[in-house]
Amino acid sequence: EQLVESGGGTVQAGGSLRLSCAASGFTFDEYTIGWFRQAPGKEREGVSYISTSDGSTSYADSVKGRFTISSDNYKDTVYLQMNSLKPEDTAVYFCAGTYATWIIKDAAAYNYWGQGTQVTVSS
Repeated sequence: EQLVESGGGTVQAGGSLRLSCAASGFTFDEYTIGWFRQAPGKEREGVSYISTSDGSTSYADSVKGRFTISSDNYKDTVYLQMNSLKPEDTAVYFCAGTYATWIIKDAAAYNYWGQGTQVTVSS
């Protein structure tokens, strides 16, 4: 079982990035996938979640209206489209998976984690 993130980079404030999370080794449409981020000196926080079973989604208040999570179950991939990026969005972004068909926000419930991808937003 593996999750691999891609799509991070450096962008100016107001710009956009799309992160991808490619899954392998498990039945993708029976999992909830979450995006989490961790900035230096700060605790890890949940950003967005999607149930690949029914497509339900959830977002942290800090990203609502700017980020959009989606899944392509044919490609076993979840995307995080990030628009109107702010310097405070700078962090390492991780995707994680848990065997559940409903939204779970507790990071401790996630069994599989990617290696992370750096997102840097300059002011």
